[in-house]
Amino acid sequence: MSINAVAAFFNAWARPTLDILILAFLIYRTYRLLIKTQAVQLARGAALLVIVYAMAFFLKLDTLSWVLNLLAPGLVIALAIIFQPELRKIFIKLGQGGFFRRSNAPRSTQLDSILHAAEILSGKRRGALIVFTRFVALEDIVERGTRIDGELSTSLLLSIFEFDTPLHDGAVIIKEARIAAAGCFLPLSQQQDIMSSFGTRHRAALGISEESDAVVLVVSEESGALSLVYDARLYYDLPMPELRRRLTRLLDFSGSSKAEEGGLDA
Repeated sequence: MSINAVAAFFNAWARPTLDILILAFLIYRTYRLLIKTQAVQLARGAALLVIVYAMAFFLKLDTLSWVLNLLAPGLVIALAIIFQPELRKIFIKLGQGGFFRRSNAPRSTQLDSILHAAEILSGKRRGALIVFTRFVALEDIVERGTRIDGELSTSLLLSIFEFDTPLHDGAVIIKEARIAAAGCFLPLSQQQDIMSSFGTRHRAALGISEESDAVVLVVSEESGALSLVYDARLYYDLPMPELRRRLTRLLDFSGSSKAEEGGLDA
């Protein structure tokens, strides 16, 4: 096959196919970021402006077109100001590699240690925040805490969340199947509809889940309830079997069964 034939095939078939696949991937990843950062309103607003502008162009509505052309720069700036928190979350995810980085999940035996510690803490009414990183690394949160880089174990988690330790009130960050840091303080959620009965731990768990793809296990100091927070949603007071199934599926613990991975839809 001649070089010209190969070039013709590439230009006629391979190039358009590659173009469409890359575009589809970027659209899909952008959509996932919008959903996880609660920026759907931003996308809807932008889509509405595009639709109105297209109608004005094709129907030759000169006055409307003139007004839109006049207001367009101001509208873009206004949208950027109004949705600044959401845009910030999107760029944080992009900057930390949220598109391509692979996560390193803990082993299933380590999940047993984590859940055993959570069960003991719940029974003793000791509050705890355990953050599992996925694609977003949360390096800025780790840097502001106390670095540990310790093996995941029930005893280490219990010692961190003892009442008389300086690390008790902060969060533990689990990264690459190890305890990366403890005593980490998380951003608080700005959601207005959070129940007043939820304290700082639940608000902090929601806050980090709004800014990243982390999964957070919360142990309530008041009630002992075990909750999961991810994708900016809180699942309160989960029974242990359901908690295990969700963590197994969300974090893809190696060594877990297929039945567990597909057993529950969040």
